[in-house]
Amino acid sequence: MNFEAILNGIPAYAKDIKLNLSSMLTNHSVLSDSQFAGAILVAAISTKNSGLTKLVNQAVAEQLQVQELDAVRAAAAIMGMTNIYYRFTDLVDDPSYATMPAGLRMNILRDPGVDKLDFEMWSLVASVIGGCHKCVSSHEQQLIKHGISKETVQLLAKIAALVHSLSCIHSIEINSICC
Repeated sequence: MNFEAILNGIPAYAKDIKLNLSSMLTNHSVLSDSQFAGAILVAAISTKNSGLTKLVNQAVAEQLQVQELDAVRAAAAIMGMTNIYYRFTDLVDDPSYATMPAGLRMNILRDPGVDKLDFEMWSLVASVIGGCHKCVSSHEQQLIKHGISKETVQLLAKIAALVHSLSCIHSIEINSICC
């Protein structure tokens, strides 16, 4: 993975973010390289920052096979839908909405085309950024149920947090140039 362009683009005021990213790049051994690359990419996509997504895609391109790349994109897309819907059922005061069938197709969850645990990891990362309590809880429970350690789940949450901060930095830098 080649994150040099991203690391070099982090300004001095975000030194902590640069240090955290550098550390994470060298210390993510609980995840395979493709799981890590997918987590970083799904996080970038989920921030809706196209510039950052392009940079991350270039950095991880060699780590992901075509079916993994499709699954990362599918996780971002499906969580983009489910995070909003299930966050609505949490936020609305009437609990009857949570008992109604969603009526939204989610077939990709049954057969994501890659190892289901990888897809669960990527879905968790997207859901952390999406801010959906029900989705985060569901994916975390599935990972724990299938033997993924709490430290690994925490690492996935830290990936989401770190990439979200990179998105903020990218937006600040773009806006300071334009405005």
